[in-house]
Amino acid sequence: MENLPSSRIQALHLWLNNQFSGENIQLTPLTGDAGFRRYYRFVIQGRSFIAVDAPKDKSNNAAFVFIQKSFSEHNVLVPEIIAADLSLGFLCLADLGETLLADILTPENIALTYQKAIDILPKIQSSIANNSEKVPHYDQAFVELELNIFSQWLLTEHLSIILSAEEQKQLTRCFSILTENMLSQPQVLVHRDYHSRNIMVLQDKTLGIIDFQDAVIGPITYDIVSLLRDCYLKWPSESVSLLLKRYIDVMTERYSLNDITRQQWQRWFDLTGLQRHIKASGIFARLHHRDNKSGYLKDIPLTLSYIVEISQQYPELASLHQLLLIKVLPAMTNLKKER
Repeated sequence: MENLPSSRIQALHLWLNNQFSGENIQLTPLTGDAGFRRYYRFVIQGRSFIAVDAPKDKSNNAAFVFIQKSFSEHNVLVPEIIAADLSLGFLCLADLGETLLADILTPENIALTYQKAIDILPKIQSSIANNSEKVPHYDQAFVELELNIFSQWLLTEHLSIILSAEEQKQLTRCFSILTENMLSQPQVLVHRDYHSRNIMVLQDKTLGIIDFQDAVIGPITYDIVSLLRDCYLKWPSESVSLLLKRYIDVMTERYSLNDITRQQWQRWFDLTGLQRHIKASGIFARLHHRDNKSGYLKDIPLTLSYIVEISQQYPELASLHQLLLIKVLPAMTNLKKER
């Protein structure tokens, strides 16, 4: 219980005791996420629950409640909210279990399992059809803010790389290409972290969705690239291509996108993935330097490998590719030696 200041521990216990009529609640800390929320499991009369400590000044709790309701109404399996106090920043949720999709994936079952995950995406996309004004949009400022996390936290803070004026100009040009790619796509509701650590596998093998409070209106390929080019797992390109084709077929029929070529879909997918991996590598560095969460440092190499691999395929992103090869990867190697 040392993860929480004693005042919040006491407040959380008091709040839960009030919800459950004085039951003797024993909280077991769970592995936290990259944000400021903290999770605890407890059991009452044989039923398991999740207590969430989500300080209101650091967590978007109103969005969590709104998206949970919207998803649930559209048959997306999400944790039931048993109780919530947004002023305190406490929630009590039904427990979807302990099995993450990441825990059970193998090269043999990826196709079938990911097809099930893909089939959930149309439900997510349509869940706020009449309330889109209540959700933030992945606009130009938002995309650029995310890309700048890479420059500030990975290049400057983590690797001590100082770009020349020309290098900065070239990087800005590449960032503009990635931003335009995001904004030019059909816009739908996106989970924004739709990957194997945010999808639960229930006992009956159905899939439950968690960590959805940061959902936004954004590019149609964002969630599928989050799933297929996971920041924590890498799959063979053949598997990714087959699953992407399934997604494209589903989206083409759903939104009558028959005039979009497969080549255009691929570019949308690739460049959206680049933006996400650039952002993620910066966030992993920020978690280490700002938030004292160093466990994510081990995930930076995979995100960088995606950037190198994909940027090589697009001539207009050659300067980004060269930046990785000439400066970023050598600096990562030197840093590893120093440690």
